[in-house]
Amino acid sequence: MRKLFHYLSLLLFSIFIGSQITEGVLLVPYWQSLSSNDFYSYYHQFGPSIGKFYTILTIIAALIPIAFSIYFKLINSKSLKYAMLSSFFAVMFVSTFYIYFKGTNELFYQSSFSDAELKKELVTWSYWHWGRIIIEFFSLYFLILSLDRFQNKPLE
Repeated sequence: MRKLFHYLSLLLFSIFIGSQITEGVLLVPYWQSLSSNDFYSYYHQFGPSIGKFYTILTIIAALIPIAFSIYFKLINSKSLKYAMLSSFFAVMFVSTFYIYFKGTNELFYQSSFSDAELKKELVTWSYWHWGRIIIEFFSLYFLILSLDRFQNKPLE
């Protein structure tokens, strides 16, 4: 049962990263192909649902390593250090929302950029997005290490 829970946790986290990659590979290039008027129209129509979707997935993904960190601390597991590293990167990828994405996304809702400014901002947005994905992979990597160590040494 414990292995199943671990695999489901990894599956959920991986679905999150997969959705982020999908956004970077499909949505961002599509947004970049649009005129500013078309982009703002699209963003006003679909931005709220995209935001809700990613908010839910991000919260779930970030809570997974944090929950394992708490559990490993309570049982005094040597897996804690890897879970803590995973949690650190989870906090980092959540932080990127507040550092960059929240303000920029709000500017998209306000239709703040001219055509040329929007093109530049979407390139910057893409760089931040792919940087966040790299951070998410670090979080997943350390989460895998923590669960592997825990499964292979259950009575530490």
